[in-house]
Amino acid sequence: MSILYDKESSRWLLQGTNLSYGLGVHASGTLQHLYYGPKLPYVTDLPASDQAAIHHSSFEPSGGILQQEFPAWGGMYYYEPCLKATFPDQVRDTKLVYQEHHITEGADRDELIIVLKDTVYPLLVQLHYRLYPKHDIIERFAVIENTGEQPITLEQALSATWHAPRGDRYRLTHLAGKWIEETQIYQDEITPGKKTLESRRGNTGGQANPWFAIDRGTATEDHGDVWFGALAWSGNWKITVEFNPFKLLQVSGGVNDFDFSWHLAGGTKFQTPAFIGGYSREGFGQASRNFHRYQREHILPKPISEGLRPVLYNSWEATYFDVNEEGQTKLAEKAAAMGVELFVIDDGWFGQRNHDRAGLGDWTVNPEKFPHGLKPLIDKVEALGMKFGIWVEPEMVNADSNLYRTHPDWIYHFPTRPRTESRNQLVLNVARPEVQSFIFEMLDNLLSENNISFVKWDMNRSLSEVGWLEAPQEIHKEIWVRHVQGLYDILARLRAKHPTVAIEACSGGGARIDLGIMQLTDQVWTSDNTDPYERLFIQEGYSLAYSAQAMMCWVADAGKWMKNRPASVAYRFHSSMMGSLGIGGNLLNWSEEELEESRRWVEEYKAIRHIVQKGNQYRLLSPRAGNTTAVQYVTEDQRESVLIALMHPRKFQNPSPRIYLRGLKSDALYQVSEFEQPLSGSALMNRGIDLDLKSDLSSKLVKITEISG
Repeated sequence: MSILYDKESSRWLLQGTNLSYGLGVHASGTLQHLYYGPKLPYVTDLPASDQAAIHHSSFEPSGGILQQEFPAWGGMYYYEPCLKATFPDQVRDTKLVYQEHHITEGADRDELIIVLKDTVYPLLVQLHYRLYPKHDIIERFAVIENTGEQPITLEQALSATWHAPRGDRYRLTHLAGKWIEETQIYQDEITPGKKTLESRRGNTGGQANPWFAIDRGTATEDHGDVWFGALAWSGNWKITVEFNPFKLLQVSGGVNDFDFSWHLAGGTKFQTPAFIGGYSREGFGQASRNFHRYQREHILPKPISEGLRPVLYNSWEATYFDVNEEGQTKLAEKAAAMGVELFVIDDGWFGQRNHDRAGLGDWTVNPEKFPHGLKPLIDKVEALGMKFGIWVEPEMVNADSNLYRTHPDWIYHFPTRPRTESRNQLVLNVARPEVQSFIFEMLDNLLSENNISFVKWDMNRSLSEVGWLEAPQEIHKEIWVRHVQGLYDILARLRAKHPTVAIEACSGGGARIDLGIMQLTDQVWTSDNTDPYERLFIQEGYSLAYSAQAMMCWVADAGKWMKNRPASVAYRFHSSMMGSLGIGGNLLNWSEEELEESRRWVEEYKAIRHIVQKGNQYRLLSPRAGNTTAVQYVTEDQRESVLIALMHPRKFQNPSPRIYLRGLKSDALYQVSEFEQPLSGSALMNRGIDLDLKSDLSSKLVKITEISG
């Protein structure tokens, strides 16, 4: 059993493969954090609850400073709370104490539920701890219930607070950026005070990602304690890192409290999104690999996630809005000859969508571009041996559309303010049930009437003027949350009715990458930036948190983003073969030589994609240091591996460094595609290999295969 309970001391110990997490009930009834780190064998190894409090002076709480598991705002608590509530009599102070707990065992996870109650008011909080021992991962969320008759107002309802051991020095690693520069890695020393990572845009956001990692300032890829976590939420979120003068560090996260409140009517519940965390004492690399396995096995939807992502072609960069049956057919023929398995038609197929100023919201096939509907194109794509996919942006509408002219009240707006357009778009009020019904029925009809295997779901602007004044006043500040709940409900219903249709999440590039959307979609669009060199930085940051299986990477036209930096076909493919491979260039302009070389690389990718998408990833050389990026993938049985190495623009003719592989069997012999003589795993990992990359933007893909005894 992986969850142990000691009744005499009211302490719990959650045990993974290499981690333990401990908590207990303080004498005051407060649920207290006790331990988070390397595995402990016994509950009695945990500190006693009364010993874990810090007593300092009369200026601090008389019961001592506690690391609370789910702190509520009340009494002498001055740090970031998980819960802030106003009761019917306008009391704004909350006191939660332990009531009971339940432990359940499962095939691949165990769960601890601890119930807290307010000492006076009919407020219950169920804290859920779902432990995945195999992956050293804990999912935490709260269910907040009003068991009375009168409403309670929630003004802050975070998912959980994580605590690091008391220590003098900590470092925060997080991901930030902007459009075409998503998931950049930043590392900051944590000093006393508070740092908040957040989105207030209505989506996950490209400016910050809801993932964090904490270490003692010395962790590397292979060594050191790393505590990490991520929110499963695709709307407004926040993660607050707080370090106090007593050397206590806590990380709280959940739905952003900005412009938020929740009317918790009598007899109703509010469930927070999951805040998932883990620990590794083997550096950032092992932390990532644990998290990737957990995502592949428990986050990405089944049964599609159990297979391999197909090689796709997307026509956007080739045609933009100039979409028609003849042009798409020509592209499909080129793509099929290259070995593509999924052909995706992007924006421009519907309504009066000849540019981005009209048609959005009118999801009927444009009769001028497709006089016989989509079926002839789909039939042609299937005859070429490919499946067919399509682009949609269901949460948005153009003012120049039949939908907006019919339902101008369906968008977020305040009647006294301008209806701000961004990208010539307005945002549909997905909190409204009738809007949810419209989106679901539109997509359901599209999928039912056409043989579509894939949907790219886009969201190309953030929310603004988030008003719905016709709604009851008490839910006005719930809209940010209700939008995401509506989105999730639509996706869940579509998946239930069309279980074989794969979905890609996209939002102006990589602004909707999080574990919440990944539970309902099969892959995510990482960035609109398809420059193969710049993508190395984006993909490295992404890989700290998320699995390669879900990461879409396109091979685009040479020099698309950097006109003075054209890259070879091989380099562009090698950069994009680090995740799920896509192709997005204008194939009609590619030479026969380029098309033939691309065909060979597609064939090569198909031979190794089970290693890349399902294997363990090792970041051997970072693009942020030196002149070479090197990433290795290894199957779980350690019999197969692939190494992708790419040289950056060189300085001073410095050679590429020696590369030391990881994750192999030390005593096994491996055949390396670059060398004739087999080498042991120990030699490959300790002696290393030289790939002799010599020129700017040169690259190599190396296959490593165990030789049968």
